[in-house]
Amino acid sequence: MTYSTETLQRTPLHALHLELGGKMVPFAGYEMPVQYRAGILKEHLHTRQKAGLFDVSHMGQAFLAGDTAALETLTPADVAGLKEGMQRYGLLLTGAGTIKDDFMFSRLAGEKDLYLVVNAGTKDGDFAYIAEKLAGAATLIKRPDRALLALQGPMAAEVLERHSPGISDLTFMKVVRATVAGAPAIISRTGYTGEDGFEISIEGADAERVARALLGEEEVLPIGLGARDSLRLEAGLCLYGHDIDESTDPVEADLVWSIGKRRKLEPTFPNGARIMDKVVNGTARKRVGIRPDGRAPAREGTEIADKSGRIIGRVTSGGFGPSLNAPVAMGYVESGFAADGTAIDLIVRGTAMPATVVPMPFVPHNYRRPKQVSKEL
Repeated sequence: MTYSTETLQRTPLHALHLELGGKMVPFAGYEMPVQYRAGILKEHLHTRQKAGLFDVSHMGQAFLAGDTAALETLTPADVAGLKEGMQRYGLLLTGAGTIKDDFMFSRLAGEKDLYLVVNAGTKDGDFAYIAEKLAGAATLIKRPDRALLALQGPMAAEVLERHSPGISDLTFMKVVRATVAGAPAIISRTGYTGEDGFEISIEGADAERVARALLGEEEVLPIGLGARDSLRLEAGLCLYGHDIDESTDPVEADLVWSIGKRRKLEPTFPNGARIMDKVVNGTARKRVGIRPDGRAPAREGTEIADKSGRIIGRVTSGGFGPSLNAPVAMGYVESGFAADGTAIDLIVRGTAMPATVVPMPFVPHNYRRPKQVSKEL
């Protein structure tokens, strides 16, 4: 996580964070809770077992009006093919085809505009980039007045159903306009923990009332940035500025799945031909999951070596996985060492610590996907 010392902004829930005992820290230009009274470990495990409420109002929210398909000139995701009521993950690319940010975009039923959510630390640059590149084709309408809550965990649907009847019928990556505790909202069944859950976009003026309603349920605890980071790491999800940035491309980052099938055939996104060449012929390095032996975690920046001692990469995210009661990490290695089961060493304080390349996620995802209906022949 990136902390800064600049003048900090506050979300609409700042007073509530203080009331709940939140330990406030600088993050992405905001004063945000890293943990509450329960502590990071308990918050993490509670989210895996019941439900946790996260304030993610620092994220950037906007609508894109006009020729929304023009966004395909900046992302390899299939924008034009996104159906109503659906959300999709995308990569915003630089002109060189590297990752400027990752983001979510949605097409709400009956609406022409796309709803976008981008990362907090990069939102100003992202919005300026989109507005500049799409000028004359589409117009970006920023919505800093909106708050964003994430209700995550296996009991999230049961809890939210009490305040938004019918919402539990929503399945993974679907989005709808609804109400929560009487407040108009945009609700998507998604999140950043690997658990089932929802992200709830509401007017900032409604944020505290809605948060208090959800926190009033016995299954729900407030969750800070610390547990948010350990949950997403266990889920194998990238953190921008760490696991992906403008020095990485979609193939190296193992995010080829985010390139739409149609877009692979017609790679009109930035540096598309070179990216597709890497898809077919391989790339020099790859993002992988790593399980260190023993109990010592490998932090970001730790060098990765082969068994002869040659440096072959570095860790980009690492820490202790509370659900596994063991350390986990992800990082980039030369592609020849990216196969699952490859033995490697992590250079921790000058000492080679054994580890193994493993598949991600480290903890299985618990998304609620649509049930498969068998077809009679």
